[in-house]
Amino acid sequence: MKHAGAEALGRLSAVLGKLRARPLLQEKRPGVFYLKSRAFMHFHEDPAGLFADVRLGEEFVRLPVASSSEQAALLKRVDRRLAELATDRVRARAHR
Repeated sequence: MKHAGAEALGRLSAVLGKLRARPLLQEKRPGVFYLKSRAFMHFHEDPAGLFADVRLGEEFVRLPVASSSEQAALLKRVDRRLAELATDRVRARAHR
């Protein structure tokens, strides 16, 4: 499965715009997002459709993103993970 090219990323422009609005995420290259210095998400295309690989824990999870409902589900999962990470940071600070 190859990384998403410019045409595929163009089809994902709406969800990419929403991801770019998340202040914790940095887009290092088109469609490749980092959280601090660690890879967090990138996109793939293949005959089965468009997919996002997202680090929802220690490993990447592949999620379909071809439809608007799949993209909405992706954004919910990303927001849930970002909230978890923010909570973990607050707890870590409290234990110092």
